[in-house]
Amino acid sequence: MQVDAQQLQKIGLFKGLDLPLLSQLATHSSLNAYDTDETVFQEGDTLPACLYLLAAGSLRLTKVSESGKETILRLLGANEMFAAPAMFGNGQAPATATAMEPIEVLTIERESLLKGFQEAPELALHLLGILNQRLQHLHNRVHGLVSERAIVRLIHYLEHFVASAGTEAVPEGQRLRSHLTHYQIARSIGITYEECVRLFKQLKGAVAYQRGGKITILDPDKLTAIVQSQAN
Repeated sequence: MQVDAQQLQKIGLFKGLDLPLLSQLATHSSLNAYDTDETVFQEGDTLPACLYLLAAGSLRLTKVSESGKETILRLLGANEMFAAPAMFGNGQAPATATAMEPIEVLTIERESLLKGFQEAPELALHLLGILNQRLQHLHNRVHGLVSERAIVRLIHYLEHFVASAGTEAVPEGQRLRSHLTHYQIARSIGITYEECVRLFKQLKGAVAYQRGGKITILDPDKLTAIVQSQAN
């Protein structure tokens, strides 16, 4: 589906840009809808030279090892970019992208975006800033997998979603807006499903887990104390 300048202006990456520039980008953009559990692309697929941005909904990026084990690389929310190789690399999808709920994916042709960078250098700087944040997040994750205990990785993972997706107040505490199942968490922080269940039991009183991945932070100070105790 074709998009217009007004629709682009509502997306965080393009806020503040002039309508004439957005109109030029919109001409080479499209918005595609996917249903829950529908695949956007498979690992190894050849992707067109575009910028991919999740305009609405949530998306899961997964990779399968030679042994057949699936690892969740990232869980994305609205306004996040993905599939960087389509824009900057060899055009090969590095992972499989699957809709976790009904989603909308915005694509913008690379040549059009490069012209946009010439007219609005601040757009290029903003994009580089986002990519730098992603690299820093990847570095921290790899470092954590090597050096941190599993319970600390779990707490940091939950804190990431508190900061990125936000929470809503409930009588018990602050419930994460993102629903995260034991399976998703285990595959994201490098542990087994069974170990993930055990870790949540250890966090009883600080975190509550309900069926369907509903997670409530009951006592953030207790979580901080656990992380500090593991560092000693």
